[in-house]
Amino acid sequence: MRAQVLEAFNTPYKFKDVPVPPNPTGQDILVKVGAASYCHTDAVFASGAMWQDLPRIGSHEFAGTIVAMGPDVSPKLNLKVGMPVGVPGRAFHPCGSCYECRNNDGDPEKYGVWCPEAGNLGLSANGGFQEYCIADSRQIAPMPEGMTAVDTAPLMCAGLTIWNALERAGVQMEAGGGKGLTIAISGAGGGLGHLGVQFAIKLGCKVVAIEASDPALALLKDVVMDLGPLGSGVTIVDARQQPAEDVRVSIFGSPEPNLEGEKGVDGVLILPESQKAFEYGMKLVKNHGICVTVSFPKEGFHMQPRDLVFRHISMVGVLVGRNRQLRAMLNFAAKEGVRAKVTTYKLEQLNELVEDYHKGSSGKLVVDMSK
Repeated sequence: MRAQVLEAFNTPYKFKDVPVPPNPTGQDILVKVGAASYCHTDAVFASGAMWQDLPRIGSHEFAGTIVAMGPDVSPKLNLKVGMPVGVPGRAFHPCGSCYECRNNDGDPEKYGVWCPEAGNLGLSANGGFQEYCIADSRQIAPMPEGMTAVDTAPLMCAGLTIWNALERAGVQMEAGGGKGLTIAISGAGGGLGHLGVQFAIKLGCKVVAIEASDPALALLKDVVMDLGPLGSGVTIVDARQQPAEDVRVSIFGSPEPNLEGEKGVDGVLILPESQKAFEYGMKLVKNHGICVTVSFPKEGFHMQPRDLVFRHISMVGVLVGRNRQLRAMLNFAAKEGVRAKVTTYKLEQLNELVEDYHKGSSGKLVVDMSK
């Protein structure tokens, strides 16, 4: 079968013919891949900054169809051969006995998304840049009616991560659950960010969408246009031209003397690996608000403890989410029409995709196996 293989770090993928994976055993399934999305973590892995296991077939956010199932797949999962599914890379073969697996908050029994022993498709095990891939039946979600593999693949990491980030920011994850909240998204024109704008608006929030590049701002304008009347709830901010203090006043009005912290966004999601983006977002948060960091720059972020101590701002981090969140997010996206802005490529064009990614292409870049 066709596959794209990373054989050495900081080198192009090699397009090769490799064996089809064997019939699945245990709780595994075999998926015929329909589409595989490229994520920032794929770029980080290819640079040699994560797992050192090579060769590797990448992509940890993909979608396809179940073609075979292991004998131990639980009937409770309601899976069957021929079912279209979305596959996130995280939590491949967790141990089943650690704290995370025993206290998994509604996920399949003995399945912990944050199990330290679990693997990750596309990183520690082969992922979606191939025609067929083995997955753990407990990590996937049925694809809702009306969704395609190209629609679904970008949601398997980007969509799930931003959904979890919004939940950590205090949004109730159901229609209308964000009413009364204003959420700022720093990096709103990126792969995660433009999905976050759509989710937040359709959950009932108001959104401050922050960007600092022309392509990202152009993508945001397209997203807002597609939202129709709901787009009036989005304020697009060019951080290069608009100081955070001015943005805060323009949205919430001038504060009373010595009460500057009473007005601002309820939460901010920090998506870029940028100290400036972090500081800009923190300036928008009101007292007792929350800052959710999704990015993990190697050099870290420098924060002001006074924001936590005197302004009582909470800081949390987010990495993807649980299986129950995956299913809820995917069903919400199908019902409410949340879709990534995608550019599609043939599998043979993966290195062209990677080049476009590093040039700053906006939206999500997806390999469409039907091309």
